[in-house]
Amino acid sequence: MLTAIIDYESGNLHSAHKAFERMARETDGGDIVVTGDADVVAKADRIVLPGDGAFPACMAELKGHSGLYAAMVEAVEIKGRPFMGICVGMQLMATWGREYRDTKGLDWVSGEVTQILPDDPTLKVPHMGWNDLILDAPHPVFEGIATGDHAYFVHSYHMAVSDPAQRLAHVDYGGDVTAVIGTGTMIGLQFHPEKSQSAGLRMIANFLNWWP
Repeated sequence: MLTAIIDYESGNLHSAHKAFERMARETDGGDIVVTGDADVVAKADRIVLPGDGAFPACMAELKGHSGLYAAMVEAVEIKGRPFMGICVGMQLMATWGREYRDTKGLDWVSGEVTQILPDDPTLKVPHMGWNDLILDAPHPVFEGIATGDHAYFVHSYHMAVSDPAQRLAHVDYGGDVTAVIGTGTMIGLQFHPEKSQSAGLRMIANFLNWWP
């Protein structure tokens, strides 16, 4: 089994690669490769889309790599390959991104990415650091995970889902902030699982052994 972590020049992939490799070794989760090669993505059994930076720039970079965007879309939409979006990679799953300018997303989860506006003016944006997950719905990637487990966040925008059933977890940061979204063979994590210690590593392991 091959898991492809897509490299489209959006962020440092070293820590994510190491975390996925570690959990693949511990759970017999197959091979992990970081790649910007459309042919490799097309053949992969699982797809991981990380992302750091602004929504419009990340979407432009993804579409700007020859064949990569099309290969990912075909693998996920047509072939039904399990998919995990991380941070901005999760946000790109939305219908629209509203960061800086309106940008069309993948529209895999209906909703839009909007700025975090905490009710408490003492809370700073970006939302940065550890926060407690509040699970909204069961999911195989949550096996061994419970409400109150910690995850590490760095973001100023979050996903406002149109269908509440597609929000799988949130955190409280002066109001509800989406933490996990999902539908079908796709799941998205707003936090960085590779930086979220035991809870994040457990979710990576669960994803590598998830057969939707």
